Amino acid sequence: QVQLVESGGGLVQAGGSLRLSCAASGRTFSNYGVGWFRQAPGKEREFVAGINWTGDMTYYVDSVKGRFTISRDNAKNTVYLQMNSLKREDTAVYYCAADRTGLGNSLRTRYEYWGQGTQVTVSS
Repeated sequence: QVQLVESGGGLVQAGGSLRLSCAASGRTFSNYGVGWFRQAPGKEREFVAGINWTGDMTYYVDSVKGRFTISRDNAKNTVYLQMNSLKREDTAVYYCAADRTGLGNSLRTRYEYWGQGTQVTVSS
């Protein structure tokens, strides 16, 4: 069993930055891939970024490449999403999720555990 808690969301102006954290419980968390997903009002939940269990493979949706960076600290059971150059269209609830296969790629069905989400609002 893995429990995930997101933090770091908030209100930021366009062009600003936020760092989201995903803190996990469970001693086997280091074996899981982790993904960040987001869901805007009226839209489907979409994959944003993912990282494999060792941290040496990362994946991004095209719309955030060059602006967002995912990383993990397995000693702290935490995964981060650094978001720079934020745009209004990044406004959404952001969720982290854990993938038992360890891959952390964009395939949503791999993700078994989900956090409750944290709101990110980007104003113009």
